[in-house]
Amino acid sequence: MQFDVTITPDDLNSVPDLARTVEAMGFAGIWTPETAHNPFFPLTLAAYATRRVTLGTAIAVAFPRSPMVMAYTAWDLAAQSDGRFILGLGTQVKAHIKRRFSTEWGRPAARLREYILALRAIWRSWQQNEPLDFRGEFYQHTLMTPFFSPGPIAHPDIPVYIAGVNKHLCRVAGELCDGFHVHPFHTPEYLREQIIPHIEEGAVSAGRTRDDVTLNCAIFVVTGRDEVEMRSSAAEVKMQIAFYASTYSYRAVLEQHGWAALGDRLGLLAREGKWFEMAELIPDEMLHAIAVVAPVDELAARVRERYEGLLDRVGYYYPFVPGEREAVWQNALETFAQ
Repeated sequence: MQFDVTITPDDLNSVPDLARTVEAMGFAGIWTPETAHNPFFPLTLAAYATRRVTLGTAIAVAFPRSPMVMAYTAWDLAAQSDGRFILGLGTQVKAHIKRRFSTEWGRPAARLREYILALRAIWRSWQQNEPLDFRGEFYQHTLMTPFFSPGPIAHPDIPVYIAGVNKHLCRVAGELCDGFHVHPFHTPEYLREQIIPHIEEGAVSAGRTRDDVTLNCAIFVVTGRDEVEMRSSAAEVKMQIAFYASTYSYRAVLEQHGWAALGDRLGLLAREGKWFEMAELIPDEMLHAIAVVAPVDELAARVRERYEGLLDRVGYYYPFVPGEREAVWQNALETFAQ
């Protein structure tokens, strides 16, 4: 099990020093999300500044970018990083795709499956200098001239991870992908009974196994050096859990544990913007089921104990910031190095 960090820099100029710090400390990888900033820009700076750590998106939203646009970005990052780049893709949810990105939505699992096939067809065309002729239901790519082809690179087999919470995307991951970003809103039981079995189904359909798919997650953790810090951390995580539990996309996790009625109540409060009231509804039982709760000096060991055999790469949900949570990071590095 490898231990990674997420970075969310507001200042791109800070990224080279930040990435060097992460690598020097001994973390295995750096992930960037697509939230308030572009997820690729920090990685090209990190690729320039580092030599060992893997660099990936967790995640980049696929559908607002055509497969061709995504293919160019990933190809350049793979070349720049000497093969350390991992392309992590996600579908987002209908409201954001249609109302924020003004992009088409429909049958997301089937569309993402074809998207990945299109990417690989484009990359194969560049690497092998062969005609591009991809004709799918959602995407068609049939033109590539030498002037627009970047040509072969040393590491053309770019790992593709996808994120998801439902069975259809899990099966796509098992069939086609190198990895799967497990959503932090989960429980170990949900992983064992819903996520992994569906990944295995997809893998079997393609003559693969579960071991062909790396499972990664930035998990919710509640930690602190004393009771005051523990309570503060718990309050923050309960708010995050309440937000996800109020969204229909994550309903399956609630139903797995008999929390569907709570999800309905949270959804009503979310529509009224009552975020703090929502967090107060999250019981401690639910908190402990979804998050790893432990003091700083025990946290990483508890994480390893909970996820051994379930996850291959882990990190914590909050981003790495130099000078903050130093004891938490040091505990994780020492534990995972053993």
